[in-house]
Amino acid sequence: MVLPSFARLIPLLLLAVLSGCVASGPIPQTAPEPPIPAQVQAKAERAVDQLVTVARRMEPVIEAECRARSDLRNCDYRLVIDDRLDSPANAFQTEDRRGRPVIGVTLAMIAEVRNPDELAFVLGHEAAHHIAGHISARQRDANKGAQLLGMMVQSQGADARTVANARKAGAEMGSRLFAKDYELEADRLGTIITWDAGYDPLRGAAFFRRLPDPEETVLGTHPANALRLDIVKKTVKELRAGTIHGVTGLRPQGGG
Repeated sequence: MVLPSFARLIPLLLLAVLSGCVASGPIPQTAPEPPIPAQVQAKAERAVDQLVTVARRMEPVIEAECRARSDLRNCDYRLVIDDRLDSPANAFQTEDRRGRPVIGVTLAMIAEVRNPDELAFVLGHEAAHHIAGHISARQRDANKGAQLLGMMVQSQGADARTVANARKAGAEMGSRLFAKDYELEADRLGTIITWDAGYDPLRGAAFFRRLPDPEETVLGTHPANALRLDIVKKTVKELRAGTIHGVTGLRPQGGG
């Protein structure tokens, strides 16, 4: 796993933390720049140290799971930081132009997580999406949706513009059709990865409790938080019983 340059993250995290606790408003150009509170500086430094520690500990487990559970050619993950201060707390996974897997986290997410277990669970969840092939799966779902709705509208004699719009709508619906299932699958595998790296998935998944509960809609992208927590609990129960385990089969001493 290639890690970004963390030295520059501290000043950026300081801005992220301060932007959430300092009232906005015009500042006279002649006003001296206010000193950064010591506790804010310390929080930013701890957040960066935590990210480095967790990423390095998760790396071998994530890459071992990738090699064992998928036929993906590239399991050399790259961690990127979305350093835009206006980006909300979020994490994502994608692939670069060469097919290299990328896990991204925003500054707000780095500042938001309350302990290493939460950060580990976030990274494990995103890696699980990649390992399970959800990028290509959602693309296939979108293509099927576009094809089906486009053909239905075309069969009714619609013009080219209407057919194109129908294909676009069909792609959106198709990409959402199994989105909730993919999230739960990533929660389960992410729990296994987090556990195998020696972190506590139950403590890590507590992050869900602070998220707004998604509305229960047919084409929603995320399942209810309670359902996601239930998946984590059931998976941890199986891990503790030894009925399932990660591919490394080893849990570091001191893990939760």
